[in-house]
Amino acid sequence: MKRTNFLKSIGGLVFLALLPQNSFAKSISTSITNLKPKIIRNKKGNFLNVIGDIQTHKLIGSDTDNQIVEWVDDVEPGVGIPPHTHTKEDEIFRVIKGQIEIMIDGKTTTLEAGDMAYAPKNIPHSWKVVGTEKAHMITSAFPAGIELMFKELNDLPSGPPDFKVVSEICDRYGITFMT
Repeated sequence: MKRTNFLKSIGGLVFLALLPQNSFAKSISTSITNLKPKIIRNKKGNFLNVIGDIQTHKLIGSDTDNQIVEWVDDVEPGVGIPPHTHTKEDEIFRVIKGQIEIMIDGKTTTLEAGDMAYAPKNIPHSWKVVGTEKAHMITSAFPAGIELMFKELNDLPSGPPDFKVVSEICDRYGITFMT
């Protein structure tokens, strides 16, 4: 079918979808109006210290209709997250600066600036900053919700974390550490 014929044939469908009485159009319109554009500058966001993982949350669930949360990890060498699994969200890790040793499903590799990795839910994974420089990594989790756990972890008393308390908090959000 030629493009012009195709556009003519769907023209009526688009018109019907946009009519106010159409429930499909109403649900699309509602979703669109709930979401607002957002510009987040490099040094802006909500800063959290999640047991040594310094995070700047750029987008959270309330910004994205709970579709995604994104934060920047700003982490010193040697800091990392031990092996764990998520039951609710998938994660994407994008290294901006430094080196991150990442393990996903038993396979370990080192990511450098420009590299990224995908860790689906229910697959064990971990990461750690290696080398001598601080690392910057953009992490995305979808759907959103994990940011609520990070806030709870940020609010723990300063000093060495009580792993039992950390595990209990994480468990409530569907995250389990490997033992």
